[in-house]
Amino acid sequence: MLEKFDIDNNFVDADIFYTIINIFRYIFIAGGAYLFYYCLFKKKYEKNKIQINETITNSELKRELLASFQTIVVSTLFVIIFLYTPLDNYAKVYLNINDYPLWYIPVSVIIYLILQDTYFYWMHRLIHHPKLFRYVHLVHHKSNVISPFTGYTFHIFETLFETLILIVLLFIIPIHLIDILLYITIGFINVVYIHLGYEIAPKWFRHSFLFKVFISSTHHNLHHTKFKYNHGLYFRFWDRLMKTEDPHYVDVYDTIQERRFSKNYKNVGDFKD
Repeated sequence: MLEKFDIDNNFVDADIFYTIINIFRYIFIAGGAYLFYYCLFKKKYEKNKIQINETITNSELKRELLASFQTIVVSTLFVIIFLYTPLDNYAKVYLNINDYPLWYIPVSVIIYLILQDTYFYWMHRLIHHPKLFRYVHLVHHKSNVISPFTGYTFHIFETLFETLILIVLLFIIPIHLIDILLYITIGFINVVYIHLGYEIAPKWFRHSFLFKVFISSTHHNLHHTKFKYNHGLYFRFWDRLMKTEDPHYVDVYDTIQERRFSKNYKNVGDFKD
């Protein structure tokens, strides 16, 4: 199915090739975000910091980086195993852009994102179960003060759970290769944003319908500080429907908004319940 993108049809070469690409993408997006907000313009964006008086330690950064590189290697290998075996013949990835109507290009990405969000919400709640949390999700939640590198800080079991949805969708819903790359890029940028530790959504976002639909960096930051709320990945839908959204979320967001856009800002500490 994907012969044009086989690296000499060699499984090992393909795994190395795509792993290197994913590592460079990780360094560029997550590393770039960290350099921008935590180093170069730390003082300028002080108002945007969600946990304003908390800092991530060097040892935590090292732990996150090591775990993230493991996640990249394992998730890439997992996908390559499926696409470089006879199972590839059953994947619904197409290369000819004329195989489906052009309008299907953006629609398929939206479908993938909605289904991923649904899968993630329920999978996320499952791995918060006391019998699974310690063995699957604890590695991620060791980061109470999060950074752009937290988004890929997973235990190997969680990495497999996270990657499984893409594998399943590739065998169920047709998608063009360009859309796969777009879907992966959107997902990665979103993961970096919600773990950024800074709220950077524009001012108008708060009073638009988008605020009711999409989660924010603040939304997911509350998940890391309280654990039991805010399980969504892209959308607020499931959290609101299942009543698992932090009841203080909007108030916390508004407090950060006031801090960000106030002309008389003073550091008064982190938000409180």
